[in-house]
Amino acid sequence: MVSNPTAVRAENLTKTYGTGETAVHALRGVTFEIPQGEFVVVLGPSGSGKTTLLNLIGALEAPTSGTIIADGTELTELDEDRRTDYRLHSVGFVFQFYNLVPSLTALENVALIAELLDEDAEATSRKVLDAVGLGDRLGHFPGQLSGGEQQRVSIARGLVKDPPLLLCDEPTGALDVETGVKILELLRRTTEDDRSVLVVTHNSTIARMAHRVFRLRDGEIVSVDENPTPADPTELDW
Repeated sequence: MVSNPTAVRAENLTKTYGTGETAVHALRGVTFEIPQGEFVVVLGPSGSGKTTLLNLIGALEAPTSGTIIADGTELTELDEDRRTDYRLHSVGFVFQFYNLVPSLTALENVALIAELLDEDAEATSRKVLDAVGLGDRLGHFPGQLSGGEQQRVSIARGLVKDPPLLLCDEPTGALDVETGVKILELLRRTTEDDRSVLVVTHNSTIARMAHRVFRLRDGEIVSVDENPTPADPTELDW
């Protein structure tokens, strides 16, 4: 069996905030690989380092030490301009609380990102919103959309650049169970385009639908579980 190319590789990754007695060691020597095209879950309680790890992969922060390679790019060697270029082309972000601009419609929220790369931003944004099931809600403002619909806009905004890597921070944390399951189905379907999807969560049920699970505790990976036959989210006991 031929293994997939590696989407993300980290070696002895550390992140420390502050110095001396007040220093907080968010990550302690983390090493891992994420194959291309997998749905991966980083599981752990609050304060375990999940969001910090996501921020390092997304080049939103720099590690204190160690190396991290994503989409063939050594992130620790990039200056700020090249980090911005990496975020623009290589990763999409999906957050728990959507981060939509309330004064813009669903279409405008997505086009705001598409315009950074695409001359035909509106047409591309319409296509992506249709793909996430919001083709009939293009002109609605966030306040006119349900929580699940707002998260779909957020996902469309993350996908409109067609990034090879999608990073999701507790993407179902603000949703009810039924809506959350639909969002997870949608996220996992995006791997069919050979995209890698990384979800950080404290919800252990979500881990059962992942190809790979990293369990974090106190800034360290305490176990890695591989699952060749992930469960369908609709079949799990939520």
